[in-house]
Amino acid sequence: MISFIVPAYNEEKYLAATLAAIHAAGKASGEPYEIVVANDDSSDATAALAKDAGARVVDVRKRQIAGTRNAGARAAQGDILFFVDADTRVNAALVTEALAAIRGGAVGGGARVRFHGDVPGWVTRFMVIFTPIYFGIGRWAAGAFVFCTREAFEAAGGFDEATYAGEEIAFSQALKRQGRFVIVKGFVETSARKAHGRSMWEMLAITARVTVRAALAGGRLKRREDASFWYDGRR
Repeated sequence: MISFIVPAYNEEKYLAATLAAIHAAGKASGEPYEIVVANDDSSDATAALAKDAGARVVDVRKRQIAGTRNAGARAAQGDILFFVDADTRVNAALVTEALAAIRGGAVGGGARVRFHGDVPGWVTRFMVIFTPIYFGIGRWAAGAFVFCTREAFEAAGGFDEATYAGEEIAFSQALKRQGRFVIVKGFVETSARKAHGRSMWEMLAITARVTVRAALAGGRLKRREDASFWYDGRR
């Protein structure tokens, strides 16, 4: 079975489209699948929307993305795991390519990212630089879309729950130690919501501040207050 695991905190704006895309891709794969929404203490209609869309809801109170993904994985029944963020849309070709990679011997991987909806122009320019560095040189999965075998997930120890940001990089590195890790050719679409209402200069300042804090902490953000960009509740 394939398990699609969706961590969600107050995601009523995006969740329905995300789950519809997962259902379409899961059905196109021809494989049995399930959707597990790890509902991280949401105060909106996230849980109800997930249930209406045929997902199984697991209630957690983590307010930490690594722990929420791990809770979803523990509740999942599949031997192939897809972690999909609640504002992210997969497609049939992408899922098929990822499954082919797994069946070809890969232990896991990720995909390059595109944005759906309105995107500030500076974000598009930034991605021209970011994409070849992050996905080409680093060969890391973006948190929006990570896939792996259950066996590799367990061997890697799951997502590092001592980390509040950068956990997808740490997990990518841990999976690489288990076997072949791939960045597939297809793209996944996610939102650029964190860029809305912020200028390029503000984002550069945030990036610089986060980079310094991460460098001082050994490459990861291990304090919630250092990762407020991701945990400020802004949607």
